[in-house]
Amino acid sequence: MARITNSDTLPFVESRYELGMLASQRVRDLNGGAEPVVDKGNDKPTVVALREIATGKLDIENLRHEFIQSYKDTPVSADADDSLELTTAEDPKLREIDAELENALVEDPMTVDEAEEEAETSAE
Repeated sequence: MARITNSDTLPFVESRYELGMLASQRVRDLNGGAEPVVDKGNDKPTVVALREIATGKLDIENLRHEFIQSYKDTPVSADADDSLELTTAEDPKLREIDAELENALVEDPMTVDEAEEEAETSAE
């Protein structure tokens, strides 16, 4: 199989989104040392994973289970929400940008109508 298409894999997976999830899990497995069930040749792990799924030689149910378990086993820290926020106090450049944005909002308040009108004129 020289080229893999979505239609080659659809008999084995429910959607292209599931295909992406399962292929990514299989790539992690291959990178972790799992033996390919098709000839690897010079192909990258992504292509090998897609070829494995398209040939039907993989146990898809087991791969689904591995994918789900990989996310269940991922520890979540108590500060997970806090880690997503940028703290401007730590970075002087971010503090500067934050201050500039704050000043721009205070100095030049614009109504929704004014913003729409300005957007229309700049688009023309």
